[in-house]
Amino acid sequence: MKVAITGANGLIGSALGPFLTTDGHALVRLVRRSPRGADEARWDPAAGTVDPAALRGVDAVVHLAGESIAEGRWSESRKARLRESRLGPTRLLCEALAGLQPRPRVLVSASAIGYYGDHGSEVVTETTPAAGGFLGRLAAEWEEATEPARRAGIRVVNLRTGIVLSPEGGALGKMLLPFKAGLGGVLGSGTQYMSWIAIDDLVGAIQHVLLTPSLAGPVNAVAPSPVTNRTFTKTLGRVLHRPTLAAVPAFALRLAFGEMADAALLSSTRVAPERLLATGYRFRFPELEGALRHLLGRVEA
Repeated sequence: MKVAITGANGLIGSALGPFLTTDGHALVRLVRRSPRGADEARWDPAAGTVDPAALRGVDAVVHLAGESIAEGRWSESRKARLRESRLGPTRLLCEALAGLQPRPRVLVSASAIGYYGDHGSEVVTETTPAAGGFLGRLAAEWEEATEPARRAGIRVVNLRTGIVLSPEGGALGKMLLPFKAGLGGVLGSGTQYMSWIAIDDLVGAIQHVLLTPSLAGPVNAVAPSPVTNRTFTKTLGRVLHRPTLAAVPAFALRLAFGEMADAALLSSTRVAPERLLATGYRFRFPELEGALRHLLGRVEA
């Protein structure tokens, strides 16, 4: 296929591009700067422009652009930027796709398991409704912004991604330095569930979704074995051969991060990848320890 990708230079996109080209697909990377090669094309969400010629002949689109929610406290201006980085660009892209002839067959658009909010130890699936907090509303609006593509007959998949594990960045990248220094520890009570996915499985799941015509709407991109924060902490410490005694109490997280602490660090979301499993996706790394050992190059002792 010919696949267009936004956010191609981000954590997920930089892994997805080589994965797809190795499998024989051609790429068009939509970038906000001047293109540097034949496989790049410019779009400017701030100006509301995207070149239709760049999308002509594209079979599929993977939309990954969006500012990280985990960078600092959520001031009102920060919340506005998080919304603006998702809703406007998504709507712009989907309206452009709807105007093409012929149109792409499929759009895979990023979303997040923050859609579900805090559910304690309850297992949630794609049928669970959106939460009422900031993250739940943001994810729901993000998914609604894909409606122009859906109305135009494009198969739209809203990929609700969990914590992406990669040593190159994201949550795991930030954890490595303190954990290697022996300063890792549980967050709050440690009982909150973390729904994670190895970067290898995330790019594999995206390809699976692209090639599975029966999949449309929400799809949970998480491994089938979510773990509590305490289990995650102990497992990462064991893989790194480091102690994990430096617990961070909930009040300290709230002082440091405000609203984000409860929504993103202390919230418990135990998510099942029901639709991926039902359509035959086979996880390379279904268990946390195996995933961490692979990602960090740590063989069994």
